[in-house]
Amino acid sequence: KMAVISFLKRVSVCVPTVPVKNLNGSSPVHPALAGITGILMSAAALPVCLTRPPKLVLHPPPVSKSDIKPVPGFGHCCRKTTKKQARKGKTPEEVVKKYLQKVKSPPEEDCTICMEPLGGPSGYKGPGVGPVSRAESVGRLAQCGHQYHFQCLVAMYNNGNKDGSLQCPTCKTIYGVKTGNQPAGKMEYHVIPHSLPGHPDCKTIRIIYNVPPGLQGPEHPNPGKPFTARGFPRHCYLPDSERGRKVLRLLLVAWDRRLIFSVGTSSTTGESDTVIWNEVHHKTEFGSNLTGHGFPDPGHLDNVLEELRAQGIIEDDGLMEK
Repeated sequence: KMAVISFLKRVSVCVPTVPVKNLNGSSPVHPALAGITGILMSAAALPVCLTRPPKLVLHPPPVSKSDIKPVPGFGHCCRKTTKKQARKGKTPEEVVKKYLQKVKSPPEEDCTICMEPLGGPSGYKGPGVGPVSRAESVGRLAQCGHQYHFQCLVAMYNNGNKDGSLQCPTCKTIYGVKTGNQPAGKMEYHVIPHSLPGHPDCKTIRIIYNVPPGLQGPEHPNPGKPFTARGFPRHCYLPDSERGRKVLRLLLVAWDRRLIFSVGTSSTTGESDTVIWNEVHHKTEFGSNLTGHGFPDPGHLDNVLEELRAQGIIEDDGLMEK
């Protein structure tokens, strides 16, 4: 018997344990395989090491009011938005013409909006677009050079926010200042005395978004119909570093232009007529990254800057946010 025990001890030194770092399936070792292996090894009196899954940390430790500080370089800590103000003056045709150059001889290619040849008439047959002369039937967007039927561009503009801006459907270049249909709400931001994973040398900027439910306006998918607002207030986090503060300045520009949220159909719940994120990713998980919405994430700030750029918000816009 003593010889058997001595043998098992020698074997246990040579055989590695089987760790299961995450029992929910995100471990490199599949939970079912690790479980079966653990049973077999236990039966053979071999060592098995099972660990609990990492803990989800959505919020920071409690913070007293006296520990909450303004973000350095910001003279304010709150921003509100109101309902969209009606823009008067230029007609859709006048807005589109402002960004177009005339084309004498259209190329032998299709308009990527209606998929009809540029040399022929527009394929758009819907309301809200009047007839145009042949000389104005095709236009070239001044900055990117892509060409479309004039009537197709006017129809596209009429189906958007009609805010005086135009976005090229091919390369997404934005002409004018793009605004969204974010409902009225409140954005708060301040510094809390805790560090994010991956940013041990600085404190944390906490952003709190609060958007209440309400009725959809003319810029929303179903005007006059109620919309819901789930999960508010929403808490988001940035490192209180120079780059983190740059991102905050541009997020404030996006908030003022009503581009942080939108009204539409939730990709997670399938609920329609509800407030949703609008293609600018935020980190809502404070002390872990189990959902992919937390830290550490070395590329997060660069990704947000790129997403804001796609919305027409560039670093020069942040210079005005002092």
